[in-house]
Order: sequence, then structure tokens, then C-alpha cells
Amino acid sequence: MSSIFTKIINGEIPSYKIAENEDFYVFLDINPNAKGHTLVVPKKEVSKLFDLEETLYNKLFSYSREIALAIEKAIPCERVGLAVVGLEVPHVHVHLIPLQKMEDIQFIKKVKMSSEEFEHTAKAIADNL
Repeated sequence: MSSIFTKIINGEIPSYKIAENEDFYVFLDINPNAKGHTLVVPKKEVSKLFDLEETLYNKLFSYSREIALAIEKAIPCERVGLAVVGLEVPHVHVHLIPLQKMEDIQFIKKVKMSSEEFEHTAKAIADNL
């Protein structure tokens, strides 16, 4: 059965897409820790980070860096944090989270955003790629 991320990548479930290339799909987290919380997801459905083939693993972190730099330009923050947890969805993904303080990375406190805010945020990040 396809993961929720595969369904998003295939267009079966809507998303606030930021970017896409041959290997990855990038979109805003629908339940964000902070405005601009972004997911970088390999199109190849692999459950565990360290099960990715080495080339794709390296590309994931290289592309995540490119996206993080765009987030820093688009969203006022102290820095962009990176987290890979892998328990909530069995499909590798990197969380890129604009941080003001340590608590912003904890996945406890969430930010509410309107559809318009999501659309504006996705566009602002995409425009900085």
C-alpha cells in the first residue's frame, strides 16, 4: 500500500508544493511546528533513512540544504533546523523547520495557518530557490 507521501507525490492528495525534481518532492508540512516547516521526500518509497541507497541518501541531504537556504531567505528565523524521525510515516522524509528557539523543533507545539498563508509561504520559499 502506498504511503501518504506517495499519494501526495502522485497528486492523489493535495499539498502546498514548493519544488520537485526527478528524485524529490518538497512541500509544506500541513501540521507545522513553525511557519515554513517543509518536508523533503524522496519519490522512491523507502521506509527507513539508512535503507536509502547511498547516492539517493547524499542527494537528499544536498537538496535539503538547497531548500533550507531558500527557507532562510523567505522566512525570518534564527536558523533552519533539520530533523529525521521516521516513525510517523513509513516513507523517508526530512523536516526543515525555521527556528527561533530550541522548542520549535520539538514537535509538541504546532502553528495554525490558513490556506492562504500556506500558499503564500510555499510561493515565498519556491521563489527563493
